[in-house]
Amino acid sequence: MFPHITADPDVCHGRPCIAGTRVRVMDIVAAHEQGVTPADLQDYFATRPLTLAEIYAALAYYNDHKSEVEADFAEDERLAAEGIAQETEIRRLRPKP
Repeated sequence: MFPHITADPDVCHGRPCIAGTRVRVMDIVAAHEQGVTPADLQDYFATRPLTLAEIYAALAYYNDHKSEVEADFAEDERLAAEGIAQETEIRRLRPKP
């Protein structure tokens, strides 16, 4: 149903991506929600130019799997907060010169 979207456990932790790239559906969604148009998204990522079909497939995938992609966003936020907390603790414990 989504030929442009793949989910491989060895690529981006199994998160849905544009086929043949590491551009995650959630990356397309996040940029689109920030006002980047599908036409501008074609050259937005450093991998290769994306086709409009790939971009619209990612947006359609999101609309059909919103809870799954939103859970991915929440997990990324949790991991980022955890990483910041760990870095803060490491800096706190580091001996002062």
